Order: sequence, then structure tokens, then C-alpha cells
Amino acid sequence: MKMLLKILAGIVAVVVVAVVGLLITARMNDGPMEIVAGGAFTTGTLQTGPEPDWRFVHDVQEVQFQLLDPERSRTTWIVEVNGRIYIPSGYMNTPWGKLWKQWPIEAEKDGRILLRVDGQIYKRQLVRVMSSADLGAVVSELGRKYMGGLVSDSTDEVTSGNLWIFELVAADF
Repeated sequence: MKMLLKILAGIVAVVVVAVVGLLITARMNDGPMEIVAGGAFTTGTLQTGPEPDWRFVHDVQEVQFQLLDPERSRTTWIVEVNGRIYIPSGYMNTPWGKLWKQWPIEAEKDGRILLRVDGQIYKRQLVRVMSSADLGAVVSELGRKYMGGLVSDSTDEVTSGNLWIFELVAADF
């Protein structure tokens, strides 16, 4: 029995060291490593000039963004509706969401981000949307794009606080 406990303790120690090592490595990485938050962007071309036509991200599945404070990056979904872009954050009322999803809370404090799409970096400001004329269309597009075609314009998840929607507006910082 003691030998089994020692083996189990050894396995747990190896897993803990591996996870901590992955998190430290990710924070030094140029951007996120899939679902693991990463470090500051070190590559990409800063977009200057006129506001882009955001319809080009309509069928882009994932983008990366980096908060400026704290300086961490992550991979996320993006939704385009009527030429405006949005980033969702679901499961905010769940224990998993409360533990894992700290970036939306940080973004409410300081929403300045760098958005990276296909090597281009755009300065943006995350602005939480709790009601707007386009909110139903944003939720519907989220369903079409990521939920296997489940299309609903119900904003119940947003008003309940379980789904946070951020609009990405132009920023100059």
C-alpha cells in the first residue's frame, strides 16, 4: 500500500511540474498556445491607416488578442456583424468559467488590446455590450459560426451574465 502511495505521489508531482512548466513556457511565448494564455506579441505588422473592412473576418474561426494590462495573450473566437467585430466569453456564471476566465474581468478594467489576425496587429478597445440593436444578430452569428448552425437571436445568456460580449472598437494608445 505504501509503495502504491509513493507511486501515486510521484505521478502527481510529475503532472504538477509539467503543468507549471507549460504555463511558464507559454508566458514567454509569442502569443498563446491554443487554450493556454501566452505572452506578449513579438511578431506581426501593426496596421496603420484607415479602419479595415472587418467583413474579412466573417469566416475566420480564431484570432489572437493580447491585453495590455496584464500583458497576456489568448486565442479566441470572433464574430462579425454589420462590419463590426465582437469577441464572446461564455460560461461566465459557471464554476469553470469563474476559475478559468479572468480575462473578461481584466478587460472591463482596462480593455486596451492588440488583435492579431493573419499576422496583422490592430489596436482595439474591448467594450462590453449588454444591450444593443445588433446584440441578437451577434448571438445568432455566434450560433451559426460555432454552435453547429444553432441559430438563435435570444439574448438571455447575455442578460443572465453567462455570456459576455465585447465589441472591438478602434483605439489610439
